[in-house]
Amino acid sequence: VKCYHGGGTFVWPLIQDCDYLNLEPIQIEIPLRGALSSENIRVNVPSVFTVAIGTTPEVMNNAAIRLLGLKRVDVEKQAQEIIFGQLRQVIASMRIEDINKDRDTFLSHVQNSLEPELKKIGLVLINVNITDLTDESGYIDAIGQKAASQAIQQARGDVAEQLRLGETRVVAANRDQLIQVSNATKERDIGVREAEREQAIRLAELEKEKEIGMHAASRDKAIRLAEMAKEQQIAEQTAGFEKESQVKTAEREMRVRTADANAAAIEGENLAQAKIAASKAELAVKNAEAYQVSETRKREAEGSVLEAQNRAMTKAALADAERVEAEKRAEFESVAKAHKATTIVEAEAVAERRRIEAEGDAKAIFVKLEAEARGQYEILAKKGEGFKQIIEACGGAQQAFQLLMLEHIDAMTAASATAISNIKFDKIVVWEGGGANGSSSTANFLQNMTRSMPPMMQVLKDVAGIELPDTLLKVSPDSLHAKAAAETTTATA
Repeated sequence: VKCYHGGGTFVWPLIQDCDYLNLEPIQIEIPLRGALSSENIRVNVPSVFTVAIGTTPEVMNNAAIRLLGLKRVDVEKQAQEIIFGQLRQVIASMRIEDINKDRDTFLSHVQNSLEPELKKIGLVLINVNITDLTDESGYIDAIGQKAASQAIQQARGDVAEQLRLGETRVVAANRDQLIQVSNATKERDIGVREAEREQAIRLAELEKEKEIGMHAASRDKAIRLAEMAKEQQIAEQTAGFEKESQVKTAEREMRVRTADANAAAIEGENLAQAKIAASKAELAVKNAEAYQVSETRKREAEGSVLEAQNRAMTKAALADAERVEAEKRAEFESVAKAHKATTIVEAEAVAERRRIEAEGDAKAIFVKLEAEARGQYEILAKKGEGFKQIIEACGGAQQAFQLLMLEHIDAMTAASATAISNIKFDKIVVWEGGGANGSSSTANFLQNMTRSMPPMMQVLKDVAGIELPDTLLKVSPDSLHAKAAAETTTATA
């Protein structure tokens, strides 16, 4: 057969013949249902396969041999049978979760398994499209529910996280607001206290200046009074001297009277000087007393100002301490409340996530076990149907049992031989003394063993339900005697 693709050749009439193969792609729908996976779970895998006649020389020759002259329907039927078998084989070698999750691997296995078989009939695989993947036990739905529950759980966790962050931001904003309000209140209180302190200092300074002015005025007044007294004294002394000169000049003759006048003048002068000295001393005492009073009041005023300043500073310090304590308490309380709210939200999110995970895992395990149980049930049901057909074909349970025993007799014999193969027999000694009636004891032993077999078989039948065919246990007495005699003759010889 010569095949040509995309060209032509000369054909000898009556000697050669030619025909055409359609190279257009063929779409084959494969409604595969009930295919067993590696987990003994039946799945439905409806799919569409696209195939075409191959263009390589080897594949074209195979197509010319096996597909030439066939209708399109026949070609599809042949390809469909091959696809069904290979697809079931691939599904049987994979788990449902692997088929569902890793579609690329599944398709790769299908292509690797299917392409060599299709090439044998001249076809190549163009495309594989798996339209759906379902199962009657609901295992795939359970997997989807598990994935959905995990997604829901993740979403709930994200929502809880955002709520926690939102509450944390609110608490932080409230804390910042409290801090700003406290700072503004602190600045206001500090400004008020500084103004009060400056006012008290200014009032004390004014009071001090007032007292200093009054003291200076009193001192100036005392100085002026002392100067006036001094001037008066000088004027009086001058007048006295002039009067004394006039008296001495007028009454020079009258020395006695002059002496008396002089003595009186001296006495008056002394008295005047004594009065002036006393007046000065009294003025000095009063000035000292006035200065003492003014200095005392000045010190008292300064002490009052300092005391007022100290009280103001003490109150300001107490207010600052109370404010700092309130700020720290508010800060710690806000952080503690935020941490408490965060802990509660996180604990609730973890509990909800664990509950959803437990429910999803429980559902998946239940569905998986149910699917496996159904698979085992199908296997046992098929075995039961096979045994039933064997019993019907053999004509009864006893005959079927005998048939199965005969089929396995080789394995049973091999097992028995293996069991005694390790036993070492050095030698076997047969003591033959003859029977009482002239018969061989070996023959008697065999006869006794043969007689004991039926009761043993009856016990096996009653206890274990094992019943061997009669042909295996039916031995004629003549054959036993002949065998025993032959053994005796051999031993005697």
